[in-house]
Amino acid sequence: MWARASAGVLPGFFLAAALVGLACWLLPGAWQATIVAGLLAFFPVWIGVICAAFRFPSGARAWGWLSALALLGLGLLWLLQMSDWVR
Repeated sequence: MWARASAGVLPGFFLAAALVGLACWLLPGAWQATIVAGLLAFFPVWIGVICAAFRFPSGARAWGWLSALALLGLGLLWLLQMSDWVR
C-alpha cells in the first residue's frame, strides 16, 4: 500500500503537472491566460492520480506506469516547446 501511495505522490506529481501543462498549452490563446485555471486544476488532478495509483495490483506496476507516463508527458511538453508549436 505504501509503495502505491508513494507512486501516486512522487511520479504522480509530475504526471499531474504534465497533464495540466498540456491542457494549458493546447488551449487557444496565450498560456499566460490559463495559468490561474491551471493552478486551480492541478491539485484535483494530482489527487485523482494518487487515487488511480491504488488501482494497480502492485506498487512496482504503479511506479512503472506512472513514471513512464510522467516522462512521456514531460517529454511531450519539451518537444512542443522545442518545436515552437507553443509559446
